[in-house]
Amino acid sequence: MTSQLFAICFHATRPADLARFWSGVLGWESADGPDDGVALLPPDTAGFRIRFLPSEEPKNGRNQAHFDLTSTSPEDQRQTVDRALELGGNHIDVGQLPEDGHVVLADPDGNEFCVIEAGNAFLAGTGFIGALACDGTQEVGYFWSKALRWPLVWDQDEETAIQSPDGGTKITWGGPPVARKTGTNRLYFDLRLPAEADRDAEIDRLVSLGATRTEVVGGDGGRALMLDPDGNEFTVQVTR
Repeated sequence: MTSQLFAICFHATRPADLARFWSGVLGWESADGPDDGVALLPPDTAGFRIRFLPSEEPKNGRNQAHFDLTSTSPEDQRQTVDRALELGGNHIDVGQLPEDGHVVLADPDGNEFCVIEAGNAFLAGTGFIGALACDGTQEVGYFWSKALRWPLVWDQDEETAIQSPDGGTKITWGGPPVARKTGTNRLYFDLRLPAEADRDAEIDRLVSLGATRTEVVGGDGGRALMLDPDGNEFTVQVTR
């Protein structure tokens, strides 16, 4: 059985505070999670959770991935930006031009995100979280398409994007130049399998696609820590 994208996880210095920020921005409900973390629950069962897990490591440089939030109108974009600022976010400069229509912000823990202008054709119909935009190679886009069995919805000039067959948020990789990875990513994918699934067989499948197995936490049936072809961390475990 194929792993499902269960959650996008953030390492956070203050998980509860960061969860409150994103709950306020997105309008998603929160729930306590394991490992002293907090999870935000998607508005529909087809979506992924967002989990905030405690970490003592400070943010180091720009994140490898960030959310692109969509807008239905210029007023809707302004309201999203104003709400984020009221909740503790702030404007940041990542080299965007004055004429760019999107607004670049950071959450209270310094994680970058964008509020995209209305009318963006690529994100049409995706929902409020239009995309998780990642720094990565074409190879890693192909890997995740096969790993999750999500179709490629963009493959041009070494830029790739995938999307669940059920629709929703796209995951994109910008192609070269890819910034050199330093340290552990602040965001990572948490994959889950049904209780009756063979975790080791799924790990073998992912390795055959180009992943690397690093370690297992919790013994047989526990959480496997892995790296994708670009060296980005992700986890695989069976739902209990």
